[in-house]
Amino acid sequence: MNNFYKAYFKRGLDIIFSIIGLIISIPIVAVVIILLFVTGHRSFFFIQQRIGFKERPFNLIKIKTMLDKKHFAKHMDSDEKRLTKTGRFLRKLSLDEIPQLINVLKGDMSIVGPRPLLVEYLPLYSIEQRKRHLVKPGITGWAQIKGRNLLKWDQKFEYDVWYVENQSLCLDLKIVLLTIKKIIISEGINAEGHATVEPFKG
Repeated sequence: MNNFYKAYFKRGLDIIFSIIGLIISIPIVAVVIILLFVTGHRSFFFIQQRIGFKERPFNLIKIKTMLDKKHFAKHMDSDEKRLTKTGRFLRKLSLDEIPQLINVLKGDMSIVGPRPLLVEYLPLYSIEQRKRHLVKPGITGWAQIKGRNLLKWDQKFEYDVWYVENQSLCLDLKIVLLTIKKIIISEGINAEGHATVEPFKG
């Protein structure tokens, strides 16, 4: 049953829920764009290459929550400095993640899976940690409900690999429901001293 779910049924659910999510989110994204515009943003979407299934790169889409580095002096261009109040609000409610439904619809991502990370991290993984790429990355995942950005990198990767080895419909439904709870209580949004989380150094 789990093999059928992973091979066929999960992709079907991803397509259905990403289409429904995109339709429902149209007015929300419109309001967000207006809010970003009136608070100083002049571009609204952030596209960055990340590593996906079988270590293939893809372009991740998010709503922009930081001002561009060109507006800051070199010693003032940290993520923490560039993150706006509006950006903090969007991250608190995970509204900046909505465009990733497009990635799900395209097949780059799934609703549930390990979070897609930066390309430059790829050479830093251990053999065990690389197992996280044996499934499609997700908008949310087991590590996100276990602590999100409050977790240390080793803990995150342990949860990611555990998910790869235990993936099932029941587990995915549990992760989605607990993710909604995490968003409501605004838990684990950023690590102390960082806009999100400290960089991975291997």
